[in-house]
Amino acid sequence: MNRKYIKRKAQFYVYIVRCIRGTYYTGYTNDLEKRINLHNNGKGAKYLKGRLPVKLVYAKEYKYYKNALNAERCIKKLTRKDKEEMVRIYERV
Repeated sequence: MNRKYIKRKAQFYVYIVRCIRGTYYTGYTNDLEKRINLHNNGKGAKYLKGRLPVKLVYAKEYKYYKNALNAERCIKKLTRKDKEEMVRIYERV
């Protein structure tokens, strides 16, 4: 039996943005640049209304959307202090 394997080219991202008031918002997407632009144009997450503009402070790429979604859930459970540490590490790289 000859099987053909499909090579996945998909890219998914989990990201953290810092709002103008200093709060953090975490999400996931398959087009990071587009999502940040949507956020800064007032479209997308209701949480960000009145907290614009946002600045991307953390992003990690995943091959599968489920992995990005799970990472988003884990990050959302972190304390602010833990998120700040993730951002500090990310900015050093």
